[in-house]
Amino acid sequence: MKKVLSIVAASAMLAIVACGPSAEEKAKLEAQKQADSIAAATRAADSLAALENTMVDTTAVSADTTAAATTEAAH
Repeated sequence: MKKVLSIVAASAMLAIVACGPSAEEKAKLEAQKQADSIAAATRAADSLAALENTMVDTTAVSADTTAAATTEAAH
């Protein structure tokens, strides 16, 4: 009985290993991962560029606000 169970267990392990992805499937998955990574990096770079284009120079706004407050206080 132990031999039969050992043979069945070994066969099951071999079947599980044999059912894994082939080298071709692994290559496709790797290529897809790389393409996804490049696309994500491009989107992140585009987002940063758009953010930089919409940023406001806070020192200029602060200087204008201070100048306006000083002018109003003088009147």
